[in-house]
Amino acid sequence: MLVYSQSVRKAGTTTTFKSVRKPSRIKVVVVVKTGYGVVSSSRAPSVEDDEEGHLIYRTGDLLQDRYKIAATLGEGTFGKVVKCRDLQNDRFIALKIIKNVEKYREAAKLEINVLEKLAEKDPYNKHLCVRMLSWFDYHGHVCIAFDMLGLSVFDFLKDNNYRPYSLEQVRHISYQLVYAVKFLHDNKLTHTDLKPENILFVDSEYTLTYDAKKKRDIRTVKKTDIQLIDFGSATFDHEHHSTIVSTRHYRAPEVILELGWTQPCDVWSIGCIMFELYLGITLFQTHDNREHLAMMERILGPIPYRMGRKTRTKYFYHGKLDWDDKNSAGRYVRENCKPLRSYQSSSDEDHRQLFDLISKMLEYEPSQRICLGEALRHPFFEKISAQQRLGESGVGDRERSHSLSR
Repeated sequence: MLVYSQSVRKAGTTTTFKSVRKPSRIKVVVVVKTGYGVVSSSRAPSVEDDEEGHLIYRTGDLLQDRYKIAATLGEGTFGKVVKCRDLQNDRFIALKIIKNVEKYREAAKLEINVLEKLAEKDPYNKHLCVRMLSWFDYHGHVCIAFDMLGLSVFDFLKDNNYRPYSLEQVRHISYQLVYAVKFLHDNKLTHTDLKPENILFVDSEYTLTYDAKKKRDIRTVKKTDIQLIDFGSATFDHEHHSTIVSTRHYRAPEVILELGWTQPCDVWSIGCIMFELYLGITLFQTHDNREHLAMMERILGPIPYRMGRKTRTKYFYHGKLDWDDKNSAGRYVRENCKPLRSYQSSSDEDHRQLFDLISKMLEYEPSQRICLGEALRHPFFEKISAQQRLGESGVGDRERSHSLSR
């Protein structure tokens, strides 16, 4: 079970956690300046970091006289996530231990700020954003405690041999995702890093059936309740907007073209995620900007002339994408990409509605892209059962005047 799943995708594969080099022990003295005060710590001999800034720990170690480390759940560029027993409440939690590196400490402070604002606005966690239980500084390592959750929808997919989710599972997961992100948007936040790795099942227990044709077991998740995680890149409207955001495969065209971005870039990411849940494959499987744009044109049609003229990037010539579809890269795009509707596996109305919604989320022009309030009212979500429905469709509108950023 993971609360955070940081992944690096390369050429059609995903490495969920990088290998750990054998640590070299370094005794350090740090002065940590945070928005929450100044922490000076002369490190005790027993508190050491490896050469990358990760905290060196062992199973059974006790942090803050409260959190007893039980196991490592995973590792990412930010640090590690460990399973701990909270001795104060006698339950397991997931503890995100940030590297003792300035830029990661600063990113953690920003994430804590967002998580605190979310908790103020949604104290009962009705909007499906992961709940921060507490945070503390441990000898230069910012540590954030979260509820234990299940696997990410990506890791479950990977462990299931990339067998797609059923249409009803796609419907419920997508509905919850739209609902959660709409809550952020209504409160002047953009997540900026939506991807299947950042959507976790609350409980990823599954049933097993045997597929005689493929001669392997098939996992079916029992409950499709989800939580949204990783607010380390979440940005308020009034804050500085980085030029490039989002993980490559879920990056909107206005971001690639450096035309500026706001909440609609999240909507584009959701469209890509819905496609991936439905088919088990990544919509835009590339690592190159120009190729990415060529894939978009192959799948969605020409990029609008206005966007091509306005961008200062080098990918367009006289408003048209500068792309040779006859070379090896061109053949790759031609052979591996086809018009969006061609991916529809059934002509049934439910499948048609799913692709209608995805196509509205993948509008090139951010101003023309469907907003998430409209998305919740789309016919694709009409079959969400009364038991699965969350709040009221207008809840975000009523809360708009009480921005998280205040």
